[in-house]
Amino acid sequence: MADSTRTTPLRVLVYSNDADTRRQVILALGKRPHPELPELDYLEVATGPVVIERMDAGGIDLVILDGESAPTGGMGIAKQLKDEIDQCPPVLVLTGRPDDAWLAKWSRAEAAVPHPIDPIRLTEAVVGLLRNRPAA
Repeated sequence: MADSTRTTPLRVLVYSNDADTRRQVILALGKRPHPELPELDYLEVATGPVVIERMDAGGIDLVILDGESAPTGGMGIAKQLKDEIDQCPPVLVLTGRPDDAWLAKWSRAEAAVPHPIDPIRLTEAVVGLLRNRPAA
């Protein structure tokens, strides 16, 4: 369960090769999507190899991956992270359409939200993941 007394920001990695998609995610969530959570600090990443590099460095509380990114899709990255990182933080995948939720499940992501990004749906999913994450 999340520690509501934490004062340091939660670090959220947002991956998409599309800068507009990254911006939509960050604007939808804002600095503090829920009063029981600390502020969010975003790390924008545009390439798959940098996602792996940043995740290997640690310090990430939530990962949001664009399943529609090219050449490296977010679902493949999600599966790799879950297979290779002990105590991997929660992963949310942005899918191309609602029917692709089964692919996100295959990738072992804890949540999926379809494009186009719905700020309410995205915020609900992120808050749920952050509130229920294991204490650090």
